[in-house]
Amino acid sequence: MSEIEQKIAEFLLQIKAIKLEPTNPFTWASGLKSPIYCDNRITLSYPTIRTYIRQKFSEVIHEEFGSVDMISGVATAGIPQGVLVAQDLGLPFTYVRSSAKGHGRQNLIEGDVVDGQRVVVIEDLVSTGKSSLAAVQALREAGCNVVGLLSIFTYNLPVAEENFREAKCRLISLSNYEALISYALEHQFISASEIDTLRQWRLDPENWSNNQETLI
Repeated sequence: MSEIEQKIAEFLLQIKAIKLEPTNPFTWASGLKSPIYCDNRITLSYPTIRTYIRQKFSEVIHEEFGSVDMISGVATAGIPQGVLVAQDLGLPFTYVRSSAKGHGRQNLIEGDVVDGQRVVVIEDLVSTGKSSLAAVQALREAGCNVVGLLSIFTYNLPVAEENFREAKCRLISLSNYEALISYALEHQFISASEIDTLRQWRLDPENWSNNQETLI
């Protein structure tokens, strides 16, 4: 676990942006049961934490992607994070809607896009990666050269890794599921008996959820 992964895990657990409940799972909007719930919007309420995230995003962009022409956020939670990074780097900013606006110019991308721009996309959370990659595809279709997507956190789901591989889009997350549960165990947010359950969920969330339904 890197220092950044550990620090982000610490922040997210301390402010309850991430909650772990292996024995009393959450129900996601999709209907799936999950032992983890993540709302990284909460980080925006803590100046020290949002500053740390902004700084690390900016550092990663410099180190991994070099010269970039634009930052783009994924609606909605990636917008404020992306604005902070764009401001820090002195770069133009756009954001990508989940669907085209139903009136006016019916924009899918808000802001000015120039053909050939090197773009880094900012997201708060990656689960399966579908919504994130839909934004990447929209930018590519608009003529952008998307060099990668950065997120605060990823669940490390195998399906997401496959989706990003197929889309030929590099994904870098400041922290991830394995780092989080390791930190949570070390600092007694969870017990040793809960680790196996948490790891089983990551490998097959749908089957894990179905098993929870059977137990009810």
